[in-house]
Amino acid sequence: MLRLTLVTDAWHPQVNGVVRSIENTNAVLARMGVEVSMVTPAPFRSIPMPTYPEIRLSLAGYGQIARMIESQQPTFLHIATEGPLGLMARRWCLKNGMPFSTSYHTRFPEYVATRVPVPLGWLYAYVRWFHNRGGACMVATESLRRELEGKGLTNLCLWSRGIDTTLFHPAPLEDRPFGLPRPLYMTVGRVAVEKNLPAFLDLDLPGSKVVVGDGPARAELEARYPDVLFTGVKFGKDLAAAYAQADVFVFPSKTDTFGNTILEALASGVPVAAFPVTGPVDIITPASHAGALDEDLALACHRALDCSRDAARRLAETYSWEAATRQFLDNVQAAKAHGSKRSMLRRRYV
Repeated sequence: MLRLTLVTDAWHPQVNGVVRSIENTNAVLARMGVEVSMVTPAPFRSIPMPTYPEIRLSLAGYGQIARMIESQQPTFLHIATEGPLGLMARRWCLKNGMPFSTSYHTRFPEYVATRVPVPLGWLYAYVRWFHNRGGACMVATESLRRELEGKGLTNLCLWSRGIDTTLFHPAPLEDRPFGLPRPLYMTVGRVAVEKNLPAFLDLDLPGSKVVVGDGPARAELEARYPDVLFTGVKFGKDLAAAYAQADVFVFPSKTDTFGNTILEALASGVPVAAFPVTGPVDIITPASHAGALDEDLALACHRALDCSRDAARRLAETYSWEAATRQFLDNVQAAKAHGSKRSMLRRRYV
């Protein structure tokens, strides 16, 4: 039986795509009979990340992480993040000959470079060093796989995402959602510099703009854009109800590796407007009629207004967590076999 330990620096109380992806994958893995254990920052002391206090950096020592992993008796490790816990888990795997895989959820080099003056070349060197020793590095889209191959990453394989189409679904449209005039343009996610929100908020659009979410840039953006409604974070049915009232979902980020919120909007019957970058280009195709992509985000917003809400829902229904988790599990089995073969060769020739 596969006993999987999943290591992540991103966990509750964080609200982001990494956490949601892991939660949904774990739930399906359990139904598939996989025994999953977690190593997260929860049991350890932590400090706030500079410039982003909502993210906590674990202060656990290597010995603590090693003992926790060993107590779980895994047959395989998956390392979801490149942070302190991921680094220590990687070290433990290499020291003990344990096969492992990794995943590339966030554009780590660009994310760091927006906050710290470190050359991107150095950061990509770190990313190659971190991910290339594993049996597989899982990425969400084909365009991201090609991009990272060009940066020198190896062992890349696809792990897509799913959506709960029961929770997120179309609903009757109110005349004045949130008390605002239509058309209603909405974005959902962390209110942070890497999300490129001014590219949306600066647009001259008819109707109203709504930002659902919270983050370190919220106070500054609320003061800068007094005509925009910032609702704060919403969860579950409240979040689903908010999505369903939008006329267009606007995704201004150029650094996300997928964009789980795109699927949530589509499942709610809301067409998407975005830049033609990794994530949106992999989901919104011209044939889908479910949204519009353009380097001119205002033009994409206007075109998305004419897209089909039914087509948006149909596109979302092609994504499931069951299919995505089967893909994840296939990657794990291949990486496990690869790691076992490499270990045998090392024993033979050392």
